[in-house]
Amino acid sequence: MPITSGKPGYRTPVGTFRVLSKERLHLSRAFDNAPMPYSVFFIPGIAFHQGSLAVTSHGCIHLSKSAALRFFGALARGDVVQAVR
Repeated sequence: MPITSGKPGYRTPVGTFRVLSKERLHLSRAFDNAPMPYSVFFIPGIAFHQGSLAVTSHGCIHLSKSAALRFFGALARGDVVQAVR
C-alpha cells in the first residue's frame, strides 16, 4: 500500500514493535496541533496514521484514510507491528 515516512533527519525507525496506544484523533503538540487521525503509536511520539501521501513526515508513517481506518480497527494495544524499508 502507498505510504510516506520520515524525511531526512527524521527517518522512521525500522524494526518490530508493539502497539503502545491508539487515538482516533490525535493532535500533535509538537507540530502546532496538526491532526493525526486514526493514530496507532508504536514508539512514543511515532505512529502510523492518516496523512498526506505526497509529503514526508517527521518520523510517522502516513497512510491513506482507508488503510488508516483498517489498521486502527484491526489492531489492539500490545499487538506486534513491523516498520520496514
